[in-house]
Amino acid sequence: MSRLRFLKQLWVQVLLGAVLGIAVGLAFPGFGGAMKPLSDWFIALITMIVAPVIFCVVTTGIASMDNVRRVGRIGVKALVYFVGLSLLSMLIGLVVANVFKPGAGMHVDVGSLDASSVPGVKNTHTGFTDFVSGIIPDTLLSAFTGDNILSALFVAILFGFALNVAGERARVLTNLISGLSDVVFRIVSWIMRLAPIGTFGALAAVVSTYGAGSLAQLGYLILLFLATCVLYVLVVLGGVMRACRLGLFALMRFLKDELLIALSTCSSEAVLPQFIRKLETLGAGRPVVGITVPAGFSFNLDGSAVYLTMASLFLAQAVDIHLSWQQQLVMVGVMMLTSKGTAGVAGGAFVVLASSVTAIGHVPLAALALIVGVDRILNEGRVFINVLGNAVATIVVGKWEKDFDHARARRVLAGEDPVEHEEPAREARVTTG
Repeated sequence: MSRLRFLKQLWVQVLLGAVLGIAVGLAFPGFGGAMKPLSDWFIALITMIVAPVIFCVVTTGIASMDNVRRVGRIGVKALVYFVGLSLLSMLIGLVVANVFKPGAGMHVDVGSLDASSVPGVKNTHTGFTDFVSGIIPDTLLSAFTGDNILSALFVAILFGFALNVAGERARVLTNLISGLSDVVFRIVSWIMRLAPIGTFGALAAVVSTYGAGSLAQLGYLILLFLATCVLYVLVVLGGVMRACRLGLFALMRFLKDELLIALSTCSSEAVLPQFIRKLETLGAGRPVVGITVPAGFSFNLDGSAVYLTMASLFLAQAVDIHLSWQQQLVMVGVMMLTSKGTAGVAGGAFVVLASSVTAIGHVPLAALALIVGVDRILNEGRVFINVLGNAVATIVVGKWEKDFDHARARRVLAGEDPVEHEEPAREARVTTG
């Protein structure tokens, strides 16, 4: 009976799906490649439910606030944290690439590279006005039919403020949206049961496409980047969690389902609905979760930030272009802007890298063809930090805002509270530690 209960756990099923997908991809490449639609369908189901989750959580969170000024205060605190960690992440990537020089000695002839193999460059926003225009939807409904998280967040904040101002006159509508939230999260739980199938399809397709040899291609860059990711998790995120007097490894255990799914699908957005639920269960107040998490999945992608500076310097070194420290710092400044608002989907950071290289102009766009083949492998490190980093960010903002139940979090992370199927508290909680 205990073995059956163990196999029913989602993270175990996801892990089994991953192992089976890798095995099928290696043994039957043709069949493995045909399994990609399983992953695409799972991602599509998650994408379908993301906007309703954000709308329900953010709207009810703001509508229930006694002081609507808290929304701006939470947003500012989250933004300060996001900018600080993003800058630190980029500087870490910059230092590592300068010290270890992963691209030195390759002496690649730029003329031999084909820029047509670099996907997605035309899909990037090119400036501040384009970025803001992308947030404001054409209609209220279009915010929920597109793939821009920030558009859904924008509309949800407007609705939340309007309901809060209307007060008792809109109480029926507020209760209706609160009930809709329960329905939406029930759908999320059903979709998450399909995660092992999506994981199987994703890894079977990837392994069959790139083969075992893909792990050796550009191996030094891959190992250096993954080692930097491990260092970032242990030192930076670990240090932040110690300052919050909570355990990093306990948090990783608590989020094991979400981390495994994100790793296998290479998409942080794939876990967003369940991720929001988990952080509420952990002890973060709904207003904090509702604002910090959706914004964080666009503004707080620390793994992508490390990747952007490391990959840019790798490309410059590979084609024998020397960048001065002044040019590198300008590059960081540009990437601090171009990386914001990036969707947390597979390949999103590569698209930002392409737009940044185009905007800066120091490195030929064709050079990106060097890492197209291994970007999927590099994405594993990015997505892990992106998801875990947003959990840490929510805890920090919650404690800063005094809307985080520290005692509850310690019990949950220690496994003392049976919270897996418990309804998280909806109201704001005052931190106790």
